[in-house]
Amino acid sequence: MVGLSVGEKHFIQGGIAQDLRSDGRKRLTYRPIYVETGVIPQAHGSARIRLGATDVIASVKGELGKPSALQPDKGKIAIYVDCSPTAAPMFEGRGGEELSTELSVALQRCLLGGKSGAGSGIDPSSLVIVEGKVCWDLYIDGLVISSDGNLLDALGAAIKAALSNTGIPKVNVASETSGDEQPEVNISDEEFLRFDTSGIPVIVTLTKVGRHNIVDATSEEESQMSSAISISINRKGRICGLTKRGGAGLDPSIILDMISVAKHVSEQLIDKLDSEIAAAEADEEES
Repeated sequence: MVGLSVGEKHFIQGGIAQDLRSDGRKRLTYRPIYVETGVIPQAHGSARIRLGATDVIASVKGELGKPSALQPDKGKIAIYVDCSPTAAPMFEGRGGEELSTELSVALQRCLLGGKSGAGSGIDPSSLVIVEGKVCWDLYIDGLVISSDGNLLDALGAAIKAALSNTGIPKVNVASETSGDEQPEVNISDEEFLRFDTSGIPVIVTLTKVGRHNIVDATSEEESQMSSAISISINRKGRICGLTKRGGAGLDPSIILDMISVAKHVSEQLIDKLDSEIAAAEADEEES
């Protein structure tokens, strides 16, 4: 937890009420976003996102596996988050483990949709090689290096950038089989498949401080929140997922208003993030 004096709390809350936050931003303004891609050579794709003093990395690794019996026409995707103990004092011991689990569950809810895959920003059917027999299993790992608030939005952006950077080897089926036998496959060293990341949503977290909502809250601002709602929204303005934290309840009409604000903010965030990802990938190709 961030320890603040009474005066500091009044300063933060008063600034938000007047639409002038302590770092000079307005209520609905993000901190500058910096993107770096290809930061982990061993992964199939990776990216680093810095949002103010919040610094996170996401990596994507694909392994050949077998589709589940319940969803033979879909591959599998798993998201795990690790909070480095050096990122913040509260991450040491069980505090870090609990937050890692909370962030992992929230990211799966926001990016992977329901259990059926409906609403998913990543199409699981695109990971199938031979229905019911061979598929790609995607393991998406997030690492929190430094924390100054708004971890969920930063991790969501890092995953979007890492998937844009991902190249999965092309797999050719060498021989068809019948029954339960696994087919022989050849994995290419030269041809790679890229993901269409245009449908992957961004996550916009609206943090309620006093009577007002803010985006991209710092750790100090989060310490003053009553509740927060994270909404994942794609380029078409569709809601892909939603998760809430904080003890205070929210009236349904307020939630609808927050969704409307998040949709407006997401348009600018998607454009900014896409341009930063494109610039980072261009820099990576040149280097």
